[in-house]
Amino acid sequence: MKAGSPLVTESLDPRGWRETLSQGQDAIRHAFDGKVATRPLLMRYRRLVDEVLQSLWASVRLPSPAALVAVGGYGRGDLFPYSDVDVLILLEADPDAGTQAAIEQLVGLFWDIGLEVGHSVRTVPECLQEARRDVTVQTNMLESRYLCGERVLYRHFEQTFRAGLDPQVFFEAKMLEQDQRHARFNDSAYSLEPNLKESPGGLRDLHNLLWLAQAAGIGRRWSDLAEAGLLNAGELRQIQALERFLFGLRFRLHYLAGRREDRLIFDHQYALAVQYGISATATRRASELLMQRYYRSVTIVAQMRDILIPGLRARVFPVLTELPLTVLNARFQVRGNMLEAVDEGLFKHQPGAILECFHLLQRHPELPGMTADTLRALWRARERINPAFRRDPANRARFMAILREPRGLTWAMRSMNRYGILGRYIPAFGRVVGQMQHDLFHIYTVDAHILKVLRNMRRLNVPELAHEYPLASRLISGFERPEVLYLAALFHDIAKGRGGDHSTLGSVDARRFCRQHDLTSDDTELVAWLVSQHLSMSATAQKQDLSDAAVIAGFAGPIPNERYLIALYLLTVCDIRGTSPKVWNAWKGKLLEDLFYATQRVLGSNTAQPGGISSVKAEAQRILRLYGLETGVQDALWGSLDDSYFMRHEAQEIAWHARLLWNHVGSPKAIVRARLSPIGEGVQVMIYTPDWEELFVRICGFFERLNYTILDAKIHTNRNGYALDSFLVMDEAQRKVPYRDFLSYIEHELAKLLDTKNVFRPAGLGRISRHLKHFPITPEIILRPDERGVFHMLSIVAGDRPGLLSAIAQILHQHQVHINAAKITTLGERAEDTFMIKGEVLAKQKSLMLLETDLLAVLKT
Repeated sequence: MKAGSPLVTESLDPRGWRETLSQGQDAIRHAFDGKVATRPLLMRYRRLVDEVLQSLWASVRLPSPAALVAVGGYGRGDLFPYSDVDVLILLEADPDAGTQAAIEQLVGLFWDIGLEVGHSVRTVPECLQEARRDVTVQTNMLESRYLCGERVLYRHFEQTFRAGLDPQVFFEAKMLEQDQRHARFNDSAYSLEPNLKESPGGLRDLHNLLWLAQAAGIGRRWSDLAEAGLLNAGELRQIQALERFLFGLRFRLHYLAGRREDRLIFDHQYALAVQYGISATATRRASELLMQRYYRSVTIVAQMRDILIPGLRARVFPVLTELPLTVLNARFQVRGNMLEAVDEGLFKHQPGAILECFHLLQRHPELPGMTADTLRALWRARERINPAFRRDPANRARFMAILREPRGLTWAMRSMNRYGILGRYIPAFGRVVGQMQHDLFHIYTVDAHILKVLRNMRRLNVPELAHEYPLASRLISGFERPEVLYLAALFHDIAKGRGGDHSTLGSVDARRFCRQHDLTSDDTELVAWLVSQHLSMSATAQKQDLSDAAVIAGFAGPIPNERYLIALYLLTVCDIRGTSPKVWNAWKGKLLEDLFYATQRVLGSNTAQPGGISSVKAEAQRILRLYGLETGVQDALWGSLDDSYFMRHEAQEIAWHARLLWNHVGSPKAIVRARLSPIGEGVQVMIYTPDWEELFVRICGFFERLNYTILDAKIHTNRNGYALDSFLVMDEAQRKVPYRDFLSYIEHELAKLLDTKNVFRPAGLGRISRHLKHFPITPEIILRPDERGVFHMLSIVAGDRPGLLSAIAQILHQHQVHINAAKITTLGERAEDTFMIKGEVLAKQKSLMLLETDLLAVLKT
């Protein structure tokens, strides 16, 4: 193109370019079906797009000097089947009207021929300004590649950009960006549906290493890092193999999805396993074996990242190499602000130093890690952790010292897992590394979940974070020898996948480990007991009636003392929070606190909260007086309620009801009031209306139409035939709706629905999620009398879906079963609902069988 060439204003027919592009894409797809390696196909697709864009550029002649530049992944040459094509239209000067029109025509052609192009139009000064402002833009330009147009202009841009790049500023910005990206994925590479591009250990981590290498002036290829002495020959082959594997996964994933898709979702895991020739075994699915290979690969990427970053940092910050050498002891020293083994053969000759290095880094938080040579030596020496190593009393003492260190425990355990140290020291842990969990509420592999639980436990000990979980933080602050809690966290799920009860099997492992590591007999029994009972508190809190004294007494029975109760509460909180960021909520926290305090009273603690109906009424009366209500205004309402109401509601909720209803007792119209829940999440809804058969069905249907989840329902019918029901509902999607408007909507619309007795049509069951399609949950129904023989307890486990609760309520209504209380628990895609019910049909075996049959029919639909 010549500067000043006349602008072609006539319309250009895109069909020829579109056909060229389509035929080229089809040929690449055909070659892929023939099992050709993916890297040559990436280059082939990049050349195809290069040629098409160059042809388009030649046809649309810009009237002023300009160049077309590939940037980002396209500039790097990594163009996947459905990747965006990022280009920069580089101008010598601000565009005039003619140039602007030509650019618009060019960009329109890009899209007309079927390319998803991300484009920017900038002059060289504008490029530099944007690069200084945004490190993402700067990174895209770092990978620029000339396509066509004014080559001199591109060279000027390249030279100016390189001269303006501050390697130190860029290095720190990219490290911060990496930390923030890892945080978005909860600092875990071991999600069950990881993003192979953005997750820790994914392709973006490899890209980041090459970007840092370019900023340091080393080069843009792995071989350049090897020539610079940052990678040895074996590491070079390994990192290239890792990149090929991740490239191959992403390439195949794009074709399987038919679009740009970087998540290894369940829908595609089996098909990918088949393409890699992976077959199922007697105990493992093919998809699980594929994912285990993926997890191992990203673990090695993380190791490579740890090895390369210190060397790259030293190149960018040469002052680090000038720091004086500091000797820590006879085995370790500090070089360039990193921990270094004095002798490269240290770990081979003194294997105990393997654990010592982690303990030293805990005690020296100012050191960010180990030197590359020390990390390499550590990786090679992991085989030295054998039965003799594990029997050595000194090594056992070192491991316990790591657990007892007041800081750095989470980092130490994660690092030991990354380098294969933890799994070799605790072989049972090594067997669950990379093991998937298909219960649809754990979103991490078993090892990642265990370390999440350990992290959560450790965070409770950090004073600055005490506001997150005040009760748990207060309890752990006075807990002697907290290492027993850390051991319980390490072992609570360690026996998963063996067959049998993992709690019982893990308890055996935990007891053996504690004895080997010289814990006292009391602490040993506590750890083993915690592992065996770690599911009991959450099951009781979420599935049983905590107002029932028999339930509390039954739960408290196996708990020897308050130390055991505190430890179990802390482990339960950390375990639930470690399954998924979406599983924990304030309601679960409130249930666990209520169970904790109720059990504390049974165990006879002097610090327990007071209980009893009389004290609850007295507290409710005190609250009513604060609102200026006269003594006795609540008598009419309270006189119609039996003791079970006061046992199942807190004083503040009883006072709220009385304050709203004292002058509406016996109202023929439904009274609905809503408020933000005092627990800090969700909406609390009170319903007072003449009782009738379809009441619960209508209420469930109302909230399900709003896409609100019912977490708890307290159903009470008073002596006068009125229902006084209390619901806690939550918007799982956390939509931003003005809360006053929403509360008013609930009050008006729900009351209107309950007052009109016309035919009500539930919304019906919604579609099951894609997760449940791949990992269906076999429905379970358990129906048994309660301890007093007054009610029946109905427990249902099934795959969750929209409309499920309404459908269950409809079946119960059809069988004339009355619901007295309901606890609705959703664990990811798994519904675990418990109902306290009564009805004449429950006394007849044949009727019970019909009820269970109808419920199963709904759950299996």
